[in-house]
Amino acid sequence: MTDYYEVLGVPRDATPEQIKKAYRKLAREHHPDVAGADSGSEDTFKDVSRAYDVLGNPEKRRAYDMGGDPSSPGGGMGGGFGFQDIFETFFGAATGQAQQRGPIPRARRGQDALVRLDLDLTEVTFGVHRDVPVDTAVLCPTCNGTCCRPGTSPRTCEVCGGRGSVQRVARSFLGQVMTTQPCAACHGFGSVIPEPCTECSGEGRVRSRRTLGVDVPAGVDTGTRIKLTGQGEVGPAGGPAGDVYLEVRERKNDTFVRRGDDLHATLEVPMTAAALGTVLMLDTLDGPREVDLRPGTQPAQIVTLKNLGVGHLHVGGRGDLHVHVDVQVPVAMDEEQAELLRKLAALRGEERPEARFAGSSTGVFAKLRDKLSGR
Repeated sequence: MTDYYEVLGVPRDATPEQIKKAYRKLAREHHPDVAGADSGSEDTFKDVSRAYDVLGNPEKRRAYDMGGDPSSPGGGMGGGFGFQDIFETFFGAATGQAQQRGPIPRARRGQDALVRLDLDLTEVTFGVHRDVPVDTAVLCPTCNGTCCRPGTSPRTCEVCGGRGSVQRVARSFLGQVMTTQPCAACHGFGSVIPEPCTECSGEGRVRSRRTLGVDVPAGVDTGTRIKLTGQGEVGPAGGPAGDVYLEVRERKNDTFVRRGDDLHATLEVPMTAAALGTVLMLDTLDGPREVDLRPGTQPAQIVTLKNLGVGHLHVGGRGDLHVHVDVQVPVAMDEEQAELLRKLAALRGEERPEARFAGSSTGVFAKLRDKLSGR
């Protein structure tokens, strides 16, 4: 019986996600349209598809793990068992024809690694190159993943004869029942390591600290993950390496607040400057920029500086910088300043202003509401 786990290159305890990922990778590599019709990949593609058809279906996989092959002719009967499968499962001791499962591959895929990457606002706005230290398992330099001391090699298990499993006969109400279990001597691998490598203790990998260079694109945000394929932990016995995921966390900025790819800042302006109008210089992430305040600028008014926000992720361009005006009213004045304001109030007829509510479509709250609703 074909070892579908070996075809997909996954362990027998692989999760459905691992099985699906392995199938997609192999299907892309061996599809005739990609590899070419003359490359011999068509048969491999069929084997991979057949293996996924069984292992990707929980019921078929359960039947396969019990010794049946749901994809074989006549192997139907609900969960994938045919009469021959049932007969061999329960009466294999009498016939001596119980199906054998192949040994478990010693080499397995390594685990993925998640590393946090702290960035400031300037780095997420323009992008940055960072060297990231990562502690993972790498291929053992002494045995090169064989798990054996140099000059030696694995030896076929004498207990199971390289099958990775042993059969036991038990009596039940159905008679003699043959069961198959992983070999305790070789742990299901079908081979033993007589002289393990002393550097990796027979694991085929060692722990190491290394530095990975990564180009962080503009526009990343807290929670964004950057995948470094094949840069994760090397698997046991030199198995394929997992992936490294860099999870971005953006540091808080004391001046600017980010909302999407737009930046927001508050600019404090004296009452006289807001009334008369002025041009102020504001330190942005791109350097000093002019902010033109027209005469009669009101509190909470917003001045927008185009293309001074955060870069858009993967699509080019940038957001905007929105400057919120905060008009500062004098708190303490000397007599001369107070007298000037009283004269101004008299000139404007505002010595005794009438108290009245602003309409619902005007005022600070209306502006804030329109801003939040995108009007």
